Amino acid sequence: MTAVSLHVTGIVQGVGFRPFVYNLARELGLDGWVLNSSEGVFCVVEGDDEVVNDFTRRIRDDAPPMAVVEHVHAEEVDPEGFEGFEIRESTAIEGAMTLVSPDIATCEQCSTELFSSADRRGHYPFINCTNCGPRFTIIEDIPYDRPMTTMRDFPMCPECSAEYGDPTDRRFHAQPDACFVCGPRLYFNEPNGGDRGLPGNAVWTPASDVAPRPHRDRDTERVRSDAILAAAATVLQEGGILAIKGLGGFHVACDATSEEAVTRLRERKHRRGKPLAIMVSSLDDVRAFCHVNEREAELLTGAVRPIVLLRLRDDTAGNIAPGVAGGLREMGVMLPYTPLHHLLLDGVGRPLVMTSGNLSEEPIATGNTEALDRLGDIADAFLLHDRDIYSRYDDSVVRVVDGLVEPVRRARGYAPYPIRLPFESDIDVLATGPEQKNTFTLITGEYAFVSQHIGDMENAETLEHYEQTIELYKRLFRIDPKIVAYDLHPEYLSTKFAMGLDLPKVGVQHHHAHIVSVTAEHGVSAPVVGISFDGTGYGGDGTLWGGEVLICDWSGFERVGHLRQIPLPGGMAAIRRPARMAVSTLHTLGLLGHRGAQPLRSRLADNEERLLLQMVDQGINSPLTSSVGRLFDAVAAMIGVRDDARYEGQAAIELEAVCDSSAQGAYEFNIVTSHDGSCKVIDPEPVIRMILDEFADEIPIGVIAMRFHRALIRAIVEVSSIAASRAGTRKVALAGGVFMNRIVLGGAMRELRAEGLEPLTHVRLPMNDGAVSFGQAVIAWSNRKEV
Repeated sequence: MTAVSLHVTGIVQGVGFRPFVYNLARELGLDGWVLNSSEGVFCVVEGDDEVVNDFTRRIRDDAPPMAVVEHVHAEEVDPEGFEGFEIRESTAIEGAMTLVSPDIATCEQCSTELFSSADRRGHYPFINCTNCGPRFTIIEDIPYDRPMTTMRDFPMCPECSAEYGDPTDRRFHAQPDACFVCGPRLYFNEPNGGDRGLPGNAVWTPASDVAPRPHRDRDTERVRSDAILAAAATVLQEGGILAIKGLGGFHVACDATSEEAVTRLRERKHRRGKPLAIMVSSLDDVRAFCHVNEREAELLTGAVRPIVLLRLRDDTAGNIAPGVAGGLREMGVMLPYTPLHHLLLDGVGRPLVMTSGNLSEEPIATGNTEALDRLGDIADAFLLHDRDIYSRYDDSVVRVVDGLVEPVRRARGYAPYPIRLPFESDIDVLATGPEQKNTFTLITGEYAFVSQHIGDMENAETLEHYEQTIELYKRLFRIDPKIVAYDLHPEYLSTKFAMGLDLPKVGVQHHHAHIVSVTAEHGVSAPVVGISFDGTGYGGDGTLWGGEVLICDWSGFERVGHLRQIPLPGGMAAIRRPARMAVSTLHTLGLLGHRGAQPLRSRLADNEERLLLQMVDQGINSPLTSSVGRLFDAVAAMIGVRDDARYEGQAAIELEAVCDSSAQGAYEFNIVTSHDGSCKVIDPEPVIRMILDEFADEIPIGVIAMRFHRALIRAIVEVSSIAASRAGTRKVALAGGVFMNRIVLGGAMRELRAEGLEPLTHVRLPMNDGAVSFGQAVIAWSNRKEV
């Protein structure tokens, strides 16, 4: 007889791990117990020595599909003579931490039951089990038990309670478990419409959210729910805009095949130009208008179901409204990930635009009263429910580049799962992140908890969401920061938040954080070459950086190269109007009088050129920038792609979109030594001159754009080789928003490898500023003894 005590850590709560352990122990004839704790899952088993060893192995190897087993600590103990195997009540341990599962897309078994008229949950919009459903968006504290979630206000009916208490049932201790009788219910509000024949209790009022909820008649509830779904589907079929309460917040939806509906949504949401994501019923539907490779198909149909950026087919005219993609060659597509989505798409029978339920730059709405107030000028009708959302979450966005999955926005389905650190921290760290695409990071022990996408930190509403989410992470994961890292830019709200904390502080340069966020993912602490190309970052010399060649490790960096600096006339005004950056670039390079610049100059407003040159020459509100992102803006304006940007990065995105991949040749930057001899300067003058020559000679803009991209790739390889020789390394880390460009990223990776260098890029975090807080946190930890 052998007895073993096991402590299992990882994502082992809310994913059916205890019933898995229970059933495995019974299958093997072992005695003992299992329980949830704030520190993970604990169990004790007694039995034959070989069987106990087999049990210990299978705990890891055969774990439930949504479980992530990080560690299994086994310790031999004295047998106590247990009779049978039981699941004990959860225990809370003061200060203990366990991981929490992200929300999980509806599983295949629940999907089958959802569309079965014979099943008691057939058509129930909130069907779930231990393998799927809401998790992080409903949890307030650990251990993960129903009283700690927003489901505590829904007392289970006898049938659900029996399933919940049966270890052999797949809904055993599924905390969101419910049905028509006892669970959350739908509501339909159409402020300026009629009742559409719905019963009076179909309209949401504040009283609808008052707990506890009484049990109801199943058949009556099913009819009521189906009628609400039918009304919501009719709104969409009629070309209306519908606000839908989802897992982590509201979506705003419309018919993706109607250009009129799409235009109306854009106007009301103030989202002009920026591409919209769509949701369709099946993978076959996606393939009707997009190219889908094997890896993309796995992402679309998996347990996360993020928005996947896909290349549009050439023969899709008429399927999806042109205004959805905003004139680009790719589109964000996702499949339904909640039962409500499945039912709504089935009722509408066509693809739907699904975009965040907010006005541009605001956090998404989560509460019913909040949505009716904030989205009242956008939506014609509201599809609501009475299950509260505790944590606000956007949809995640990913894409596949050269076979690698690259996160674009990390949120639902991925956060709050942590990144395993290549070290164990002896101090808890908070990193407050940048301004755009903000995330924060909390480090404790061997984990870095990178938050879900917060958004652009530009208003009080986002700051409030940010502060609340920091407190949630600190509480859930028992983190007590002792130092705080922040961006050097003094005006960022995230920086000001850090400055207000009574903690030792570590200021971190933006592009250094970008590179360390890559190297720390790969566990590389030694010096590397860092190529950090983006739009804007506050530099160590007080100028705006964005085309940086660094040699750096986790503690510090040396700037060994950068793009030639150009004045940014008007600061943010030049970012919003790329034509300004084009004029400044041409003037600085002595090329404004070139015949290829005349089309741009002719499009300028009266006196605009004179005022811009005056600003540049006299240094009036024209900070110097080495930003590669701004160079993309300038080139886009020079060749007539985009003079004014309606959203961040639009000019660069559209410049990539017009590239002709069949074009031959490339331009070439000059790589020169700076005046003080301290670093290399990437001089764009010969590239811009060739662009103007060919534009004047009416070479197609697709050819010009492609040659510009290839020139940048060649410059990356050349400066990387120089810096690698200087640093004595072959590793080159690529980071920053410019590498969201598929052509630049893919080309740089291939050409660096061909040069004998080892390119590193992100695996679990975005290339853009969504990764900066992780780099900040690692740098702060590395410098902790100097604070």
